[in-house]
Amino acid sequence: MQEHPSIKNKIQDDTIYLREQIDKYLKHWVWFVISLFLCLAIAFMYLRYAIPQYQASTTILVKDEKKGSLESELSAFSDLGLTKGIKSNVDNEIEIIKSRNIIQTAIKKLNFNVSYYTEGRVKRIELYDNNPIDVSFYEVDDIFYKKNQSYIINSKSDTTFELATVEGNVISEFKYGALLRLGNCKMVVTKNLKSYRNVKDFTITVSISNIENVVQSYKNRLKVNPLSDKSSVVELTLKDPVAKKAEDLLNTIIEIYNQDAIDDKNFISKNTQKFIDERLRFISQELGEVEKKGENYMASNRLTDVAEDANLYIQNSVAFEKSLIETETQIKVVSSMLDYLNTAPKNDVIPSNILPALNGTSNNNTSELINQYNGYIIDKSRILSGGATQKNSVVMNLNNRIDDMRRSIKESLNRLIASLKIQRDDLQRQNNIINGKIAEIPRQSREIKVIGRQQAIKETLYLYLLQKREEIGITLAVTAPNAKLIDAAKAQPSPISPNRNIILLVGFSLGLLIPFLILYLSDLFDTKVKNRKDIEDSISVPFLGDIPKSESEDEIIAASSRSSSAEAIRIVRTNLEFLLSGVSENTAKTIFITSTVPKEGKTFIAVNLASTIALSGRKVLLVGLDIRNPKIDNYLDLPPKGITNYIVKPNENIEDYIVKANSLDNLFVLPSGVIPPNPADLLMSPKIDTLFATLKKQFDYIIVDTAPVSLVTDTLLVAKHADAFVYVVRANYLDKRMLAIAESFYVEKKLPNMSILLNDTVWRKTYGYGYGYGYGYGYGVEKEKKSLKDRFLKKK
Repeated sequence: MQEHPSIKNKIQDDTIYLREQIDKYLKHWVWFVISLFLCLAIAFMYLRYAIPQYQASTTILVKDEKKGSLESELSAFSDLGLTKGIKSNVDNEIEIIKSRNIIQTAIKKLNFNVSYYTEGRVKRIELYDNNPIDVSFYEVDDIFYKKNQSYIINSKSDTTFELATVEGNVISEFKYGALLRLGNCKMVVTKNLKSYRNVKDFTITVSISNIENVVQSYKNRLKVNPLSDKSSVVELTLKDPVAKKAEDLLNTIIEIYNQDAIDDKNFISKNTQKFIDERLRFISQELGEVEKKGENYMASNRLTDVAEDANLYIQNSVAFEKSLIETETQIKVVSSMLDYLNTAPKNDVIPSNILPALNGTSNNNTSELINQYNGYIIDKSRILSGGATQKNSVVMNLNNRIDDMRRSIKESLNRLIASLKIQRDDLQRQNNIINGKIAEIPRQSREIKVIGRQQAIKETLYLYLLQKREEIGITLAVTAPNAKLIDAAKAQPSPISPNRNIILLVGFSLGLLIPFLILYLSDLFDTKVKNRKDIEDSISVPFLGDIPKSESEDEIIAASSRSSSAEAIRIVRTNLEFLLSGVSENTAKTIFITSTVPKEGKTFIAVNLASTIALSGRKVLLVGLDIRNPKIDNYLDLPPKGITNYIVKPNENIEDYIVKANSLDNLFVLPSGVIPPNPADLLMSPKIDTLFATLKKQFDYIIVDTAPVSLVTDTLLVAKHADAFVYVVRANYLDKRMLAIAESFYVEKKLPNMSILLNDTVWRKTYGYGYGYGYGYGYGVEKEKKSLKDRFLKKK
């Protein structure tokens, strides 16, 4: 299956375009080599002098349940529900670990604001574990931590050293262990026996840095990140030139963080304990007052137990009520007996069956008197029934006894009634007292309950606070840290920076990238026409060819010329033949050369195109119609007269102004003449039409050098006489946006049979003509570089 031509052309165009892009950078290969050399040299120098950085890391388990802050303060009251919703946040703990306060405390503890350096062959080396001396500072003030200062310690002997400033001023010579008084501190220098025995002659620089700067430096290098979102495991990483130093700082930070959390918890627990102690003293006092109040109330009301006393009062009240009823009954019985004695006849016996109800009274002999009285009555009745009379002495004696006994009974009953009434009144009084006490029981019970409630509340709170004080005491004794160390700090054995392979790769990449970017940006911002593709992508004007950059600006094509410019001119001549194939053979083929702006090489093209055609044996006339700025005389020696003189002077013969080029037999030139003040008016003269009508009959080709079309209308005024227009565009000179001018002329057909000629291109960098331009080099043909002016001078 045969490949479609359009696809084949597209593949070929893409290949050519890619090669063009590659060639565009390859031609500057020297700059790429220089850039690679410089960048790699810089990379090697950086690797030589850069201070390696080691990374140490450690992992800890942060407690997610927060025991500090507000919760620690209220942890003693968690069973009351006062601390619900207070949780720890791992992010908060991370920020605490990275806080300036923690880092600064660790730096002060390790004295990391004091550094020891010794000079190596290529760079300064920091000493840490292998430092032969230890420097301690005492009685430091605030300036010590804020001021940057350095001292140089030179070993003099096993017992002495010399102290100097960094400027080289020797302070004095001291003994190891001596107390040195400096401006803002006291310093003691001692030997590190572990390292001193290996290094005895040394010069060490002791640098004291501003602690704020040191803290900020470590804070920027310290990274604290959780290992996952679902756990509270946190990793701490730190970069430092000394691996052991990074490990020690990480371990110290964790230690201080835990100690700070413990101190914080203990501080708050102690405050809580102090608060509980104060509350216990206050509540103990209140509890004593309430108990004293209850005691006084019970004493003042003569109470032991309200409930028992109430039961006793009720029982006594019942007993008193019963006794009172019995007493009233006895009074009524005695009263009825008195009434009976007062109304009953003397000889009637007194009832004695009710007298037992009177038992237990204070005067219980009444029954005996009644019994004696009834005995006397019975004796009297028996005697009288026996026949005795009232006059009987025995009867009379019995009557006397009966009367006396009756009086005695009445007196006894009266006394008994009086006694019972006294007893009744006493019982009534005591019953009233008991009833009054019973009436007071509800009030007393209420007041006792109020006092008891206050006492119970105070006692419960007192016991609760006692319990919490013991719990806080236990907490103070066994306070747990806030973080558990999983892996101790460990530094990687090899430095993480600078990475030699990465640095060299970056150097190599920059060595290629820098010139590439410079060339790319230069090309990106360069809007000039570069090659044929720029023209064909922008406009639809037919492309005639391109002319490579000439070895000299005034070079004239000779028959023996084998330069790239000469070959390109010959190809353009051939292409013009195709454009002019429709022109009649009876008249001259008129070719106008123009451009957009000056200095695009249209005159160079016109002169060399005319020379090339003349070399083929055709009679050629080169006309200088750019009468505003004539340039043909830069290539050929011409007289000062020309077309302008012909137009201005009447009855002039045009052949008088045509001169023959001495170097070529078939080349003739019509100069521009004197520059006129009104070029456009002259070109509108009818003599121009006569001139071209005449010249077309005398020559085979007429090459006309015209003015640039974007500046003046001169070319458009004479365009009707042209058989073809060669529109010259200079590479690396004309802006691509100005190609629209050529397109407008082509579309509007203001310039007949128009085609584009690209001038001043770089040889072998414009696709399509590279092979032909170089063909013939190496055959020993000497390149022609002399201008026509030089030849004229030789002949003269």
